Amino acid sequence: MTAESPELPLAAAFPDADREQWQRLVEGVLRKSGVTEASGAAAEDALATDLQDGIRIRPLYTAEDGAAAPGHPGFPPFVRAGRPEGTTVAGWDVRQRHVHTDPRQANESVLADLENGVRSVWLTVGDGGVPVSGLEQALQGVYLDLAAVVLDAGADFAAAAEELLRLYTASGAPLGEAAGCLGADPLGLLARTGDDAKLRLQLESAARLAERCTAEAPGLRALAVDALPYHEAGGSAAEELGTSLATGVGYLRQLTGAGLGIDDACRQLEFRYAATADQFLTIAKLRAARRLWARVAEVCGASPAAAAQRQHAVTSTVMMTRRDPWVNMLRTTVAGLSAGVGGAEAVTVLPFDAALGLPDAFARRIARNTQSVLLEESHLSKVIDPAGGSWYVESLTDELARAAWAWFQEIEGAGGQAAALRSGMIAGRLAETWQRRTDDLARRREPITGVSEFPHLAEPPVHREPAPAPIGGGLPRVRRDDAYERLRSRSDAHLATSGARPKVFLAALGPVAAHTARLAFAANLFQAGGIETVQEPGPVDAESVAEAFARSGARTACLCASDAVYGEQAAAVAAALKSAGAVRVHLAGKPGERREEFTAAGVDSFVFAGCDAVEVLSSALDVMEVA
Repeated sequence: MTAESPELPLAAAFPDADREQWQRLVEGVLRKSGVTEASGAAAEDALATDLQDGIRIRPLYTAEDGAAAPGHPGFPPFVRAGRPEGTTVAGWDVRQRHVHTDPRQANESVLADLENGVRSVWLTVGDGGVPVSGLEQALQGVYLDLAAVVLDAGADFAAAAEELLRLYTASGAPLGEAAGCLGADPLGLLARTGDDAKLRLQLESAARLAERCTAEAPGLRALAVDALPYHEAGGSAAEELGTSLATGVGYLRQLTGAGLGIDDACRQLEFRYAATADQFLTIAKLRAARRLWARVAEVCGASPAAAAQRQHAVTSTVMMTRRDPWVNMLRTTVAGLSAGVGGAEAVTVLPFDAALGLPDAFARRIARNTQSVLLEESHLSKVIDPAGGSWYVESLTDELARAAWAWFQEIEGAGGQAAALRSGMIAGRLAETWQRRTDDLARRREPITGVSEFPHLAEPPVHREPAPAPIGGGLPRVRRDDAYERLRSRSDAHLATSGARPKVFLAALGPVAAHTARLAFAANLFQAGGIETVQEPGPVDAESVAEAFARSGARTACLCASDAVYGEQAAAVAAALKSAGAVRVHLAGKPGERREEFTAAGVDSFVFAGCDAVEVLSSALDVMEVA
């Protein structure tokens, strides 16, 4: 812009660019990096990333990639928000979870949370939580007309709901102003336990609670459509959505069959989803969930006023790690941000130590303050659907919705959610998905910071009071760090019995520039299995490696250098290590055409990016434990 032409827009000073020009730039970068010689669309495709559910993330999105118009906030299909104002008026509901079995301890943590920014209480009651008889003590001092209460009572949901309703009446709080969710979820209970002996009676009991809430406490929702059992069993985002739709439809059939109108039945459901550290996938999942449920409600004859899905997002337990748990603060911050941006009405940020047992006061404080920062300092709730309009987000929302709808149709075609759970169809599908993801985790294609990447072996362990064992018997509960946790536990056992961790000697060959990259790679890899790495201050060769290996106190070794240096020294150094007593010799890098030469010289295995790290580390520990 110049003084002579103040009206000239800044963009006019730059030439127009098109996709083909961008692709040509990509081609140049890929050629220089040696990745591929592809050109045009193939070069762009080389930068794409495959997600679960057949979704492929492209490196560039333009207006040409936009999906169907998402509508307006508060109107069907509710992609942009369930209400016209979104969460801009009061922010989302900050909801903290409490899993104490002692009513007194539960009451202390509940009051501390409510006094410091939490708006509603999510309380585990019955098996694995506060006894139903202790609910009154757990909620002592809570103003029930101000703080919403959400129950998670498993098979005891009817008794717990009756007790909570009695407490409302006894407190003098108008029942018509009560808010929260009674948490009845018979199909979720079936998924958790595998026991359907009382399913019909439980569904009937849930319907009676819904009728009572509709008549006496319209601010209370009787049923929770909890998708967490499917996420925690290893399900993908689309599988989580599809099972929640099938569950919701099952409840609509039960409630309308009991005499409730379709609008009232829809208003009795609260949907619960997992929020992960995959920021955009979480945002798209919550947006897609509202779109899908709006379609279900429309087909069922519900009015637009009742078709908006009410969502409770909970930070994922699958992503939480037991080692270096401090990193969980970062994961839950991203997940909480994603849940709020995605439009959830209520958000639970689990404390960073939740995977270790009962969270302490510091961890609960960090969890609630995380949301306070997002709401009060970052002002995330002040914008309706802040990710809306992004070509990437809109496209991802559309693709995810289509994949989830296809899975929902499969479940309905199999007879509905209950039938699909009984037959093992859902369990089998989730197991297949988790197996594929397990392979990605083992090969570190999906890295876990602090566990499979950048582990800190000297980190002091964090101990917490054991949490109540969750109900089981049905779908499994998985964690991303499971395989690496087993490896680290073996290392801990070795430390306890021998006074030292298993060790591997890293033999750096050639100049620093030749071995630094693979030295760092090997150290990161072996430490992920709890194996301590030892190395000399400088490089070694065939003449010096035996003495250096003896000083290390290790029984195994790994060669680290460039391919060129390997060609000159690897065979001789491997042979020297074997002569010095190394029970196993690894080489960092792919063997290429020299595999037979290296193997004949004494190299037992090759470790490289994309190898099965869990298998490599497990076999390495086998040798070290025997040694």
